[in-house]
Amino acid sequence: MVSRLEMIARQKGLGSHMSPTETVCYLTADLFYIEVVLLSGGRVEDVRVAHHGEAPVSSPSLLQLLRMKKFEEFSLKLDDLASFYNIPGDSDVKIKIYTSLRHLETDLFKISHLPRSLRESDLHVDLIMNGRIGNVRSGKEDEVSSGQVALVTVGSSDASHKLQMESLISSPPQVDSFGFPVFQPLTESCSELLPATFLLKLQPPLPMLISFIEKMGEITGGVVAEKPQQVEPLPQLLMKTCKLLNSKIWTEGVQFVVPLPASEYHSYVFPGAEWGRESWKGALIHTVPFTHPGHVPALLDILRHQSAINVLLASCFSNHNHHIDAGLLYDLRCEILPESDHSLSVTFSIDDDNHLAVLQVTVVDSHQMSCRLLMPDFVDHKLDDYISRVLMRCMSIPITMRAIRRKVAGRTLPLADRESSVAMESTLPPHSDQSVPDIISAVYPSASVSHEAVKDESMASPPGYYVMSVAAPVADNANTDVVANRSPCASLGVYSHWATSGLPAELL
Repeated sequence: MVSRLEMIARQKGLGSHMSPTETVCYLTADLFYIEVVLLSGGRVEDVRVAHHGEAPVSSPSLLQLLRMKKFEEFSLKLDDLASFYNIPGDSDVKIKIYTSLRHLETDLFKISHLPRSLRESDLHVDLIMNGRIGNVRSGKEDEVSSGQVALVTVGSSDASHKLQMESLISSPPQVDSFGFPVFQPLTESCSELLPATFLLKLQPPLPMLISFIEKMGEITGGVVAEKPQQVEPLPQLLMKTCKLLNSKIWTEGVQFVVPLPASEYHSYVFPGAEWGRESWKGALIHTVPFTHPGHVPALLDILRHQSAINVLLASCFSNHNHHIDAGLLYDLRCEILPESDHSLSVTFSIDDDNHLAVLQVTVVDSHQMSCRLLMPDFVDHKLDDYISRVLMRCMSIPITMRAIRRKVAGRTLPLADRESSVAMESTLPPHSDQSVPDIISAVYPSASVSHEAVKDESMASPPGYYVMSVAAPVADNANTDVVANRSPCASLGVYSHWATSGLPAELL
């Protein structure tokens, strides 16, 4: 065991030594160290991680890996720790940057604990979906294994930036008229010019539209990551990042056959020429730099907005191995077309292909989506509202299209009669097949579909589907006394809503 630990330390550029009693093996770096407490015969009793200036804390995950002799996975965990402490400069500069990072963590916790109102019955879900920056978790080396994760860390910068050297939020926090904290100005006494920026390190990397990347640069005052070297149509990027679809070739577009319950099949076509327009080109984003705690809620809002768009597009993807055949009778043929950078359209046929209809989908943000159904001689705003609620609940275009197909099937009444008929309908036939959530989750792993949402597409309750799946403890200490406004902070233009936790603060 000691030999393997010493070899891993050499490979990772860490120091290693044994305690005088030879019962503890130390793996050391500039700003952290690991204690491996050994028993006779090479068995491991405990593994502790000590961050700079802090007492060692036991790590169950590292302990389990060594007990199971999973040395390669243990080594990868050390990579995560080392990357977190990959701070530029000499020892003095590293300590200053690390100190700034810890003060950032303090302020993120203060923001997350501000009073707010509950919107969801599940407290943990509500915190993640509607909290100003969601569920903040203290720094650990353990990471969430599923969903979209953003680690708060630091990175080197060619230019020096003014970073905080103390908390910028008073205790107790003072809030503005929008319910956001009032930040202390970054003066010489509370900040320092350092060759670094804070980073949101996205895991996995997120496909993002160029327009959204530019908006993030506006939030941070021009502090942006390297300009993307390669831009591609957003659906093409999503296909590349999905392991189940990486064999699909984009070329001039692509077609998917999406299976639904009761042996229903939809065809979804993405025309390459249309998706090649500049407004729908994007890049894969690994890190998002920023310099102020007030930037975080706004950046997270954009990341979640992008994630919502990604999940909707990915819901039309499938690795179904049925051969695409022009003679195959699909229950629905759809063409997905881009509109603005946050809206798209679904063109499909009705009445045995005699007429075309269009569903316009606008993703206002990660919490608000609107739908409008355009059909010949047909207007029904109540149906539009119903479709919007279905989409918000299931976050799936195929499931929404199935609901539309059932609603409009066989409609031959005059316009006025059809409107009154639609108003009387309140439910859709339920189904018992549970495969649809599995299809969406398999295609886009960071999405989780609520089975309850799919069972009843007619809901009147808040959405039961959420863009991000989270593996974290229930938040039982949230302050929910006062209503919080989603409007931006006047001084920084920041917005609410995201989920957080980690190294030292990790954002889910």
